[in-house]
Amino acid sequence: MKRQTKPVNCGGVFIGGGHSVKVQSMCTTKTSDVGGTVAQILALEAAGCDIVRVSVLDDADARAIRAVRDAIHIPLVADIHFSYKLAIAAIENGCDKVRINPGNIGGDDRIRAVADCIKSHRIPVRVGANTGSIEKQYLAKYGKNEHSLVESALHNVRILEKEGASDIVISVKASSVPLTVSAYRLLSGRCGYPLHIGVTEAGTEEMAVVKSAAALGSLLLDGIGDTMRVSITGDPVREIYAARRILRAVGLDKNFVDVVSCPTCGRCMWNSMELAKRVTARVEHITKPLKVAVMGCVVNGPGEAGDCDIGIAGAGEDCVIFKRGEIIKKIPSSQAEEVFVQEIERLIND
Repeated sequence: MKRQTKPVNCGGVFIGGGHSVKVQSMCTTKTSDVGGTVAQILALEAAGCDIVRVSVLDDADARAIRAVRDAIHIPLVADIHFSYKLAIAAIENGCDKVRINPGNIGGDDRIRAVADCIKSHRIPVRVGANTGSIEKQYLAKYGKNEHSLVESALHNVRILEKEGASDIVISVKASSVPLTVSAYRLLSGRCGYPLHIGVTEAGTEEMAVVKSAAALGSLLLDGIGDTMRVSITGDPVREIYAARRILRAVGLDKNFVDVVSCPTCGRCMWNSMELAKRVTARVEHITKPLKVAVMGCVVNGPGEAGDCDIGIAGAGEDCVIFKRGEIIKKIPSSQAEEVFVQEIERLIND
């Protein structure tokens, strides 16, 4: 069951409240490089990004928010630390959401000024903690664990609540998968705010995807998570592909062509592995719920893949094509790709 959270409106995209899990990424460009930032965001949009975040390090970045926002089509989040003036400037220049930690932008007057600006512009705010930003009193009390992460995040939430800000999203990230999962599970029982989930500092692509799939997959299957980011050291577009695949794997995105294939064994007498790769590449961006099977032999063919809309399996020197477990034709393996792809395309176009 999906955890029920308060709905938050981020530039027309709803987070929480039973809405679908939104996929986020963050630009690697300097925000004041408007051309480069816009180009990267448009690439993220094309990959399926729902919400994008940019860093605001100085006045030039804050001023650039307006031009960037006007050139893109998804909500823009401004990420600010330490400077309440930059937070206000980013909001006044049109960001759709702001990411701050109230505890590191100054005293009560500065926090109140940012909170008032957030409320007057009717935008949400994300606060949270990671293992590098735990408030000292909670680190001293609990050590570096899920309890200090959650208490630190909720401490920052209470600061904003005191100033009347209530459209809040929370995150509690760690680079450790077990700690990330434990922290979000603990937090989900402590509040009704929507949660942004992710593993921070997850590494380069291969390990980052493995870590994120383990942590975010576990949480999503528990019904925890309203927005998500797969953090990868590299091209942010790869983050979107990975996030979309995780959502598909846990059953939260059904509008795609699911290609299942066996790992093959000595029974496989044709090159099913290469066909599986080529079929997957062909249907990657198709948004139609279909299930396609590429199986090495008839042992794992029509029977094991009997629930597939269409499939192919090796049968000696030939291949058989089947629909819902029923064989519809037998063809030489040399014609397998051409005929099978034609059958898939018919299903896609029906």
